[in-house]
Amino acid sequence: MPDSHAQSLYASAIVWDNVFPLEPWVGNDLDALGKLKAAGFTAVSLTIAGDNHSIGEAVQRVAAARRQIAARPDFRPLLSVEDVRAAKREGRLAVGLHFEGTRCLERNLDMIAVYRALGVMHNLLAFNQGNSVGGGCGEAGDGGLTRFGRRVVAEMQRVGMLVDLSHTGAKTSLDAFAMATKPMVISHSNCRAVHEHWRNVTDEQIRACAATGGLVGLSGSSEYLGDPAASTEGMLRHVQHVADLVGPAHLGLGFDFVFDSDALNTWIRGRPEEWPGTDSPDWPGFRYARPAQAEELAEALLARGWRDAEVLGLLGGNHLRVCDAAWQQG
Repeated sequence: MPDSHAQSLYASAIVWDNVFPLEPWVGNDLDALGKLKAAGFTAVSLTIAGDNHSIGEAVQRVAAARRQIAARPDFRPLLSVEDVRAAKREGRLAVGLHFEGTRCLERNLDMIAVYRALGVMHNLLAFNQGNSVGGGCGEAGDGGLTRFGRRVVAEMQRVGMLVDLSHTGAKTSLDAFAMATKPMVISHSNCRAVHEHWRNVTDEQIRACAATGGLVGLSGSSEYLGDPAASTEGMLRHVQHVADLVGPAHLGLGFDFVFDSDALNTWIRGRPEEWPGTDSPDWPGFRYARPAQAEELAEALLARGWRDAEVLGLLGGNHLRVCDAAWQQG
């Protein structure tokens, strides 16, 4: 029987998922965001461009997304935490933009402020492979932040762009955390101590992220969960590990939903240099959690004894705190 308190709490919550890849070829178009809205989500950030795009391509993708979001009465552009609160009041979905990787800077630091002005609110430093900023988590070696990378991190913090260390090499991420003047995040990665996977993060990275005031976003990927079904129970193991390590205030959602995982798996198998091990005949492929599992997760945590405020924080309150601080300019 459904828990009426859990249902009421979830209905009152701001539910914020900070990673949704906008890629229609894997079933992730703007219409698919209706599945998140129907599941009670309040805010989402769209992956628009990154290490596979030039400046010109990135700007065009941002421009198209901005036009499409503005044309939808059920969406509200996400440019501040107040947009998230307003979306909750209005029954709309706050929709933001971010990049996965910094190659689309083309080594031009001026582009960071330009992208921020265009509404790109956070950026991963690298996507699995190394770039001119630092190492990727899929590389055999990681030399840490480069000299240019240090300038990128400093400039991102100056202009109020959230620094994101998912997909980034461990040493590079630790170098970035050591530079933090504002909260930073690991937007969508799970715990290597719970499931050994090259995309997951170590306890050292989690502690360093929390020390900035930031958070780790729970991924709903079967590969990172170590659970072929991407079950809610599988998620709980990672959530509880982070909570035990650094406290519930350093947790959020980064489900990274993909609605056509078969299409994604076919593409990934052709890119083993970016996705190590995926060219093996034994690689099972990615499967993903469903939007409704956010509410299931909240109910399960309440049943475990989590306080209401802790669950509300995980669902979106922690993102409100982190982004409010990180998006301040100067």
